[in-house]
Amino acid sequence: MEIERKYLVSHLPADIDQYRHLEIEQAYLCTSPTLRIRRMGDSYILTVKERIVLNSSAIHNREEEFKLNAQTYQRLLAKCDSGHVAKTRYFIDLYQLTHNPSHQGLNAELDIFHGRHQGLQLVEVEFPDTESANTFIPPDWFGEDVSADPTYRNSFLASMP
Repeated sequence: MEIERKYLVSHLPADIDQYRHLEIEQAYLCTSPTLRIRRMGDSYILTVKERIVLNSSAIHNREEEFKLNAQTYQRLLAKCDSGHVAKTRYFIDLYQLTHNPSHQGLNAELDIFHGRHQGLQLVEVEFPDTESANTFIPPDWFGEDVSADPTYRNSFLASMP
């Protein structure tokens, strides 16, 4: 089970390019349940994701991933009716950045979008349990919590004209 929260970004952390990052392209075959294909660097992945509704401010998903090869990815990409999402993802160790003991073991995935979503910046944090997600105090560079807002889901962004 994946437990996460998603935020807008109020400002980027200093020296952003020091963090490991990858270019990501993804598209959707279906949104209920979510069937997503993703190219992440040189890896190709099919993800099956289903949202679980709980009484929590965090997002809970059941998620399974399957490796694809480049040829299968391209064939499936041609089947996606909606557009795709392109972004650079930065992997940030929150404790290393903030030195806040409550951030120990937590990583932020900062997405800077390209193309038709240029200017959008979102950051997600995955948690080991619901309590950690509900009590999380975000760093100052995190903006509004949009975990519950469906317009910030990548599947919705891909469908935007």
